[in-house]
Amino acid sequence: MENREQNKMATMPMRGLIWKMGLPMIISMILQSVYNIVDTAFVINMGEDGIAGNLALTYAFPVQLLMIAIGVGTGVGINALLSRQLGEKDVTGVQKTVGNGIFIGICIYAIFLLFGLFGCNWFISMQAGGNEKAAEMGVQYLKICCLLSFGSIGFTIYERFLQATGKTLFSTIAQVSGAAANIVLDYVFIYPCGMGIEGAAWATVIGQILSLIVAMVLHYCANKEIKNSIKALKPSGSIILAIYKVGISAALMQGLLSVMMLGMTKILGTVEATETAELLQGSFGIYYKIMQFALFAAFGLSNTIISVLSFNYGMKDKERVKSCIKYGIIDSVIVALVITVLFESLAGPLAKLFAMADGAGGDEIQRVVVYAVRIASIGYVFMAVSVAVQGVLQAFRYALLPLLISFLRLCLLVFPVAYCFTLFRDVLSLVWWTFPIAETITAAISVLLLKIACRKRVTPMDRKG
Repeated sequence: MENREQNKMATMPMRGLIWKMGLPMIISMILQSVYNIVDTAFVINMGEDGIAGNLALTYAFPVQLLMIAIGVGTGVGINALLSRQLGEKDVTGVQKTVGNGIFIGICIYAIFLLFGLFGCNWFISMQAGGNEKAAEMGVQYLKICCLLSFGSIGFTIYERFLQATGKTLFSTIAQVSGAAANIVLDYVFIYPCGMGIEGAAWATVIGQILSLIVAMVLHYCANKEIKNSIKALKPSGSIILAIYKVGISAALMQGLLSVMMLGMTKILGTVEATETAELLQGSFGIYYKIMQFALFAAFGLSNTIISVLSFNYGMKDKERVKSCIKYGIIDSVIVALVITVLFESLAGPLAKLFAMADGAGGDEIQRVVVYAVRIASIGYVFMAVSVAVQGVLQAFRYALLPLLISFLRLCLLVFPVAYCFTLFRDVLSLVWWTFPIAETITAAISVLLLKIACRKRVTPMDRKG
């Protein structure tokens, strides 16, 4: 198991290591948000069906977030376990973890396949109310995304196999391949082929399947640190339990994004004026997909922290553990600051990506999206701190504390504050302050939890075990 890729996590200067591994992960995570942003940008420009199409994507988005949540949560558990086993040079454990990861991915796909067959109509109609056009389009889009979700789910599994051995560049290559295909196919299917929202769905799933294929090829051809075996696909209760000891909290944390999306859509729908409610819902759907650039960038560095910290924690190297925590949080804040400056400067052009052909409706949505981007991005630095701390806690194999942080920033602090803002006349501009308020409070609590965790996990360690 002595090899150059693994040794770099044990010997390379920590700040350089985090950037070297983190940048590909950031790019990879950001590209996950490209699928939904590109779909929205093309769909909303479909002409008279644009507004209904945007609402349809908003209604379908919680399920897509849940799909990402379960896949990413499982991947985080696999990543943390593999990184630790690689650090401990546990060859048999690595092989079993890979096999069980693939088995779990198949099971997850089966669940979303069943939902695609039997649950889409109920889920979309629950949100759409009397908007039959948006409901019909939402069902069309969501069914295709669920029935062919094996690309999205499978990629999150194979991506972690590459990341756990330090080959983050390969996972990024696979992600870029699918994202590029999605952009091209979105245009071709929606406009020249006239497939509408169904074209957007087909472009998404084809891009995801392409990413999976590329990741599989790179894993089996280049990931020499991991020995693959068909026998390892046999389910192992101890391995699955170890994966989800970390992964369940990560899945639930990501799943809370889906809960927040659904909850905010319902809360914004309580505004008395129907036109204002639909305007807020549509604007929120667009803003939330733009915001994922910042959120997924933070998750990219958080995943880097999990890989590097798990490896060095497995080696019992106290100084490198402390250095990883320090630079992981600092670098997360730097990335968030850069994104904040960009969003504050480019709020107008970002909103114009979603300009619509029918004039007034599009102009109003653009105006509200500009409010949302400029106000909510104030909280990104605090969000980065919270997400980085979550990565540290996950690497230390805490399950409940990272989940508590997510619950605070996505639900407990968001829903009541947002509802209060909907009672004001200036709701179109005020409601977006919900997010900086929630992020600031959560960051303060996260720092406190980090101090407690370090006293329990780091302070007792010898420098080399």
